[in-house]
Amino acid sequence: MEWMMTALQGGLGSLASYLAAHVLLCLVPAFFIAGALSALVPQQSIIRFLGPDAPKWMSYSAAAGAGSLLAVCSCTIQPLFAGIYKKGAGLGPAITFLFFAPAANILALAYTGVALGAEFAIARILLALSFGIGIGMIMAIVFREGDLARVADAQTFAEGVGIPGRTLLFIGALVALLIAGTLKLDFLKAVLFSTELPWHGASAIQQTLDRWVPINEAVGAEGLSLQGAMLIALLLAIGAFAWKGLGKVDEGFNRFTPVALGLTVLTLVFAALGFKVVEAGIALTVTGRTLAVTIFCLLLIPLARRFEAWDVQQWLWETWRFVKMIFPLLIVGVFLVGVIRVFIQPEWIRHVAGENTVSANLAGVVFGVFMYFPTLVEVPIAKMFLSLGMHPGPLIAYLMADPELSLQSILITAAIIGKLRAWTYVGLVAVFSTVSGLTYGAWVDGMSLWVLSGVVGGFVALIIGTLHLIEIRRKLREGRTSCT
Repeated sequence: MEWMMTALQGGLGSLASYLAAHVLLCLVPAFFIAGALSALVPQQSIIRFLGPDAPKWMSYSAAAGAGSLLAVCSCTIQPLFAGIYKKGAGLGPAITFLFFAPAANILALAYTGVALGAEFAIARILLALSFGIGIGMIMAIVFREGDLARVADAQTFAEGVGIPGRTLLFIGALVALLIAGTLKLDFLKAVLFSTELPWHGASAIQQTLDRWVPINEAVGAEGLSLQGAMLIALLLAIGAFAWKGLGKVDEGFNRFTPVALGLTVLTLVFAALGFKVVEAGIALTVTGRTLAVTIFCLLLIPLARRFEAWDVQQWLWETWRFVKMIFPLLIVGVFLVGVIRVFIQPEWIRHVAGENTVSANLAGVVFGVFMYFPTLVEVPIAKMFLSLGMHPGPLIAYLMADPELSLQSILITAAIIGKLRAWTYVGLVAVFSTVSGLTYGAWVDGMSLWVLSGVVGGFVALIIGTLHLIEIRRKLREGRTSCT
């Protein structure tokens, strides 16, 4: 019975700390961006640049380039991935975007270089770029027929269709809101104003929260602050009003719509506010991030007025549709990860991943599934693994797999593209992450670059040859079909 209570506390603690610390300033704007992509961007324009028949150099470069600029975790990227995929992006470029954004965005790479060294950062970007594009191309070839059928009607009219300027400006403001809430830049962290407010019960409440959701850095348990608890309460309030305010907005604006949107703005601004429990009460700090988030939230109001009422209704309705599709799976996944993480001891690392073997690299991949940490949190955890005796090879395998194969991400990806495609993607990421770890580990252990190049070249040749055979067989089938 005790272990069940421990597991339940681990699951609820993981969920509470995740919702309080990571959802608001990254995932909430991401849902609104996904809704805008789905409702306001012409499908033909997405197909033109990212569709199955778009030039490979253009579609995959655009997917990787967009991913590199977004400092988001695997959960945040899911609604964006769903948005471009629904609007007609080819499976290959969409998968590259899904893979590259959390694994090798600018912020993750910079932090990796600072914490683990330049060699790890260089290895991470080279492996993520090559394997991200490679996995995308493999998925595109294997599932080409279904992908073409998915966008067949809209593809005919894709030529020459662009994105209206007002839409680009509106989505740009949403992306700026996302970036302002996530980037850790000096001017965003700069203190503009600070004050202390008396609240004699604040310390007692925080102590209670610390007992309910204890901090344990060894397993990545971040605890729950008083501000976090208040943010969760605001999230519940948003959900209550959005159920009708956004869920029924396609039938017209109603009295719940402005309340839901107002609470959303209030929550984002409060999340960007410095809030710390002190002896006298609470210390409030207004930073550059607080100001930036407030400005971009207010800027969205006049930008939204440039659209027809029906367009705004569709944007809000699509946003709520993505929330209903993705958020429940996210909650289930984070809770299960918290339960499983209770029983996994970091000390096991040096026993199962202390050498650069296939089993050790696979252990790094599997550990990434059940020990998911958001972007930037994974880097200090990786540093801890290194200090516990993990070999650099399995560590790279973990850094490649952790942003991609978290349990909740697998569940959400399956809901978006289907179980067969999702599990094919999971298998490819696991294989390529293991190969990445073996390759980097062999180089660290002193293997000759010539031998290493030959092994990697042979692996790449095997992949290319297999894809070539698949493509030949596909063309033969199409030829027989056209003859009949």
